[in-house]
Amino acid sequence: MATLSDVATHGKLSVARLTKNSKLFKSIIKAIREKKGDKIISLDLRKIPEAVADFFIICQATSHTQLKAIADFVEEKVKKDCGEIPYKHEGYYALQWILIDYINVVVHIMLPETRRFYKLEEMWSDGGLTEYDE
Repeated sequence: MATLSDVATHGKLSVARLTKNSKLFKSIIKAIREKKGDKIISLDLRKIPEAVADFFIICQATSHTQLKAIADFVEEKVKKDCGEIPYKHEGYYALQWILIDYINVVVHIMLPETRRFYKLEEMWSDGGLTEYDE
């Protein structure tokens, strides 16, 4: 757990900068793929001063059941692989958009219509976009 001296700018807890090669990042992508998440992307927000995280990982699910399954599995896999639990998660009640906050990485799991409505990729278009669909 980070100490007060580890608190970096923008309120992010960060001892070392996170990269796409980090264990946490790879574990999240793998968990989403295993539960058949669709249209997986990451947005690299490290060069955007206003960003609340270093990365957003966004994917979509085809049903409420799959949405919850992906979110549950991301949390389970990250805890198993990295020993980390989310700082916060939201959206389990409405099951339209589940957000899992790991401080430096925020995972967004959305239904297609919710994703089209909020357009996170467009809102954060200054961030470098990487696609992960095979």
